[in-house]
Amino acid sequence: MANAAAISMTGVRDRLPPGPRMPAIVQAGNLWLRPLPFFDECAKRYGDCFTLRVPTRPPMVIFSHPEAVKEIFAADPDELRAGEGNVILEPMLGRHSLLLLDGAQHLRERRLMLPSFHGERMRYYGDTMRATTDRAIDRWPIGSPFPIHTEMQRITLEVIFKTVFGLENGGQERLRETLVRLISIVVNPVLLMPFMRWNFGPWARVVRLKREVHDLLTAEIRARRAGSEERQDVLSILIAARDENGEPMSEEELRDEMITLLLAGHETSATALAWSVHRLIEHPAVLERVREELRDVIGEGPVKPEHVGKLEYLDAFVKEVMRLNPIIPEVGRLLTRPTRIGGWDLPAGALAAPSIYLTQRRTETDPERFDPERFLGTRPLPHEYFPFGGGIRRCIGMAFAIYEMKIVLAEILQRVSFHAAPGYAVRPVRRSITLAPSRGVPVVVETRN
Repeated sequence: MANAAAISMTGVRDRLPPGPRMPAIVQAGNLWLRPLPFFDECAKRYGDCFTLRVPTRPPMVIFSHPEAVKEIFAADPDELRAGEGNVILEPMLGRHSLLLLDGAQHLRERRLMLPSFHGERMRYYGDTMRATTDRAIDRWPIGSPFPIHTEMQRITLEVIFKTVFGLENGGQERLRETLVRLISIVVNPVLLMPFMRWNFGPWARVVRLKREVHDLLTAEIRARRAGSEERQDVLSILIAARDENGEPMSEEELRDEMITLLLAGHETSATALAWSVHRLIEHPAVLERVREELRDVIGEGPVKPEHVGKLEYLDAFVKEVMRLNPIIPEVGRLLTRPTRIGGWDLPAGALAAPSIYLTQRRTETDPERFDPERFLGTRPLPHEYFPFGGGIRRCIGMAFAIYEMKIVLAEILQRVSFHAAPGYAVRPVRRSITLAPSRGVPVVVETRN
């Protein structure tokens, strides 16, 4: 992998679109502490395209016009490299992570991993998602506020443990505990900044825990390769997978992909679910319509995999949540050669970054209004709506995540009535690379069936 910092940036400053003139460290502070207001301010002043700068990173050119986004997603992946654009994540995910690969390596691993997240596999995962949600609901207190985000994290983490890692209740307890400890530290957004990765404190604990996770995962991979039991979890399927040359994934590749699926899939899904609960509380008419559809499609029993495709309004609701509350505000591509995008001639070494947040608010009809009906009977264009990224880099777990959101929300709304904790006012806060609702959306359960 080429080092982005090694690409010459001579004369770049004069050739990039305009942007804030404040020092790079101040821009970094705005991006970490108040990213969405900062994006809004820049868009208002500079329009569809502007340049941001943070220490140790290439200049980031933000695009929000759909045609420019389309150009980026359709560009030659050897010239606009998403893997190199994500290099800041390598110390956490590992160099074999799908998010950090480009070219032939990326295509090979994507082809090996994609079948695990589509088709009939969703039905297998759906039963685990529902059962895990039911067990969580049974523990929720009645009448006392608690943060729903924390509960959603417990649900999505258990789903990942079972469906991706194949860790059943009480199994591989040391691996489970070590993964939980690793997650609790890496959500700190400060650790994304290379100059904050010291050999002591939180980063030293991350390094130590990653080493322990690597050892435990390697032992688990070797044990499964030596065994004869047929299993349906993602790890077991990937161990058995072969590429077009008949070659399996290496231990290092499997290990890095498992950590990527854990850190990316668990936190993003839990955050999207927490935003969903906030939106349901905020819009009682939408909540009632979702519940009405659940009564019509499911009746009195639990949600089953065959119900999910019939929940059209719930599907529209989930899409609208992710339109107004995208979990990640932008995606990036590192330019390896001078490229014209959106009418701008950008130099090699710059980062072209479609803004999910700004682009998805460009709809002509009351863009700030929460309205699931805008997605009923329509299919959004992939360069106007892309909460999971776009082009050949669109998240392979998209179908899994949306399916999980529908199962979890349907089961909760079938069993629980709730309202917001008194005095709560939501605001986005950063957790690692994601934007989560503040204080975890404290809720009060009124009744539980």
